[in-house]
Amino acid sequence: MNSIIKSAVFILVWCLAYSCQNTKKEESNSKPVEQVQVLSAKEILGNPEYVAISYGGYRTNTREVQPTLAELKEDMQLLNAMGIKVLRTYNVHFDQAANLLKAISELKAETPDFEMYVMLGIWIDCKNAFGTGDGEAIHTEESARNAVEVNTAVALANQYPDIVKILAVGNEAMVTWATSYYVTPNIILKWVQHLQNLKQTGDLPSDLWITSSDDYSSWGGGDASYHTEDLKQLAHAVDYISMHTYPYHNSHYNPEFWKVPEEEESLSDQEKIDAAMLRALHFAQSQYDSVANYMKSIGVEKPIHIGETGWASISNGHYGETGSRATDEYKQGLYYKHLRQWTQKANISCFYFEAFDEPWKDASNALGSENHFGLINLENEAKYPLWTLVDEGAFKGLTRNGKPITKTFNGNVESLMETVLVPNTDYPK
Repeated sequence: MNSIIKSAVFILVWCLAYSCQNTKKEESNSKPVEQVQVLSAKEILGNPEYVAISYGGYRTNTREVQPTLAELKEDMQLLNAMGIKVLRTYNVHFDQAANLLKAISELKAETPDFEMYVMLGIWIDCKNAFGTGDGEAIHTEESARNAVEVNTAVALANQYPDIVKILAVGNEAMVTWATSYYVTPNIILKWVQHLQNLKQTGDLPSDLWITSSDDYSSWGGGDASYHTEDLKQLAHAVDYISMHTYPYHNSHYNPEFWKVPEEEESLSDQEKIDAAMLRALHFAQSQYDSVANYMKSIGVEKPIHIGETGWASISNGHYGETGSRATDEYKQGLYYKHLRQWTQKANISCFYFEAFDEPWKDASNALGSENHFGLINLENEAKYPLWTLVDEGAFKGLTRNGKPITKTFNGNVESLMETVLVPNTDYPK
């Protein structure tokens, strides 16, 4: 009996030793997984390797239906395949913001080389904004909910310091054409200073950057009425300037640059369209320069990045066939290419608007342009700007809503071009 036990013990010890030996051999033959170095906002912004985009994951015509954690992960993997490494969000009062950060955190844990950073938006509006109060919007007073929004963003920035690198106080919150909710610059200044103070006291990461993301005119690049003392103080208080520029919208509101000039009337339709999109690029560049010139005039020497710009692919309104005729996927593709080439060469971060179509933006009008700024539509089709990525297999094995990413128009250029119109020279009539 003793000999049997001894034999069994010997076999057990031998098996354990053999297993350990093989484990050590496998460990020595495998390459260690390299952890991605966590960068600061200063290192990310203006870095052409860190391509930025605006993101919303809403798939229905209401934000009451929040994207799930699985859907957010699905989107992050698609954006990663596009080479995107920096996202911009717009508010924290829906679950999407917190769940997005959780999704990124989980992806980083699952795949150590996964890298994604976030510019977390803090929604700011005025008292009685959007008719929610007892009277008309009071632009010199703020909504009581602004404090909740700020505090929530602070908590998320502290919870995910490896992901949240920028806090943006307000989205087009100072531009006066946002009549239903805009605030005066002193309100934005108050919250920017509050966040900067939290950095000083150690209640926020010291390398977190604070800004406000607003129209070029709000940053002093337009009408002189914006050139106030509060704006000057704000420009000195932020870590960088985040400005918006929209040649697309200006094809209706400021169409002189959009009209086909007399000297181009003899060009072919294709040449007229291509020339118009170069003018759109130059229009965006001129607005960027106007902000830079104003900042220089008030002694502010800080980086200026593009917090938002984009081009819609469908419109039945001001920008469609009966309007400026700015809207189609071909023009969207040219604008996307031009903006990426310019900004990356100039070391300007461009949070291109936007990653995916979001139908809630104009819920009562399915063909409204606001629903169609995405580079991927709700049918899981990559629009013309991304056709090359599909051809290259960038999205191979990835899905959205369980379906693979294909190309709009079945990738047929001739079918696409049938939807493309020459800019309306006589617009507005």
